[in-house]
Amino acid sequence: MGSWKAFVLIRLVRLALVLAGVAVVAFLLAKLSPVDPIDAYLGPDIARVGPEQRALIAQKWGMDQPAGVQFAKWFSSILTGDLGWSVTYNASVADVISERFRSSIVLMGLAWLFSGIIGFSLGIWAGANPGRWSDRIIRLYAYVLAATPTFWIAILLLIVFSVGLRWTPVCCAAPIGVLPEDVTLLQRLHHLLLPLAALSILGIAQIALHTRVKMIEIMQSDFVLYARAQGGTTLDIVLRHGVRNAALPAITVLFASLGELFGGSILAETVFSYPGLGSATIEAGLRGDVPLLLAITLMTTLFVSIGNTIADVLYHVADPRISSASETWREVSQ
Repeated sequence: MGSWKAFVLIRLVRLALVLAGVAVVAFLLAKLSPVDPIDAYLGPDIARVGPEQRALIAQKWGMDQPAGVQFAKWFSSILTGDLGWSVTYNASVADVISERFRSSIVLMGLAWLFSGIIGFSLGIWAGANPGRWSDRIIRLYAYVLAATPTFWIAILLLIVFSVGLRWTPVCCAAPIGVLPEDVTLLQRLHHLLLPLAALSILGIAQIALHTRVKMIEIMQSDFVLYARAQGGTTLDIVLRHGVRNAALPAITVLFASLGELFGGSILAETVFSYPGLGSATIEAGLRGDVPLLLAITLMTTLFVSIGNTIADVLYHVADPRISSASETWREVSQ
């Protein structure tokens, strides 16, 4: 019990330090950005706004103060739960993130789930049959798509299925002109199909490659040779020995890929005009919406850090030898 308390405490301290470091770096990058927030906010009206009005806007936003003072006020507001105001959407940052996150979590959650299940299954199959035609096909698929940009996959799917075959919608999360309360579940799934496919295809490749390598190592181990000598079939060995041992690297890669999944969702949502957190990130960057951009950055950091922590916990649960080795090392060092 004490080891788990220490583990949680260390993780919380590390998370706090990471968030503080990301906040500093993100704020500095926002200040060094060539996009002027006031110019981006004014847009076409910039020619009709004089220096005095620009100064009033800067004063209202607190941009007339030194960078250190701006950071201190912003960071103190973050600690009190005030994420600021988004000039892009003319709403509080908390409301924008809450609304957009509900759309993105469905897309990213399903893509993450499908990537794990399908990628792990393909990796197990390829690793259990190395060198066969099925293994070659899976490796070719994984190697090609692992090096393929998400936006290229999204554009290709859009051209083939939406423009060419006209099986799927071209954009958005619901039919254009339909009120949100009138949109059916089937219509939402229809619009979700292509963005989900674009995100899942790339995630499957990474999980499959890592699982295949581990599965080949397992199939060449001594206990598998012993199981074969006792008359065990390949299917029986895979189900009894391979799945659990191969799950360890798959779990790690799956949870560690949350950051890449969010990055991919930004590109996929942009291509399909999907109103999620990814498209909000692009809009915040183009419009110089610093409060929204910084809040999304911190939220993404928290999201990825929690995913990595869950991966560590599951790793210890799946393989108790890791916990035993850590406790033994702690006793020896004392």
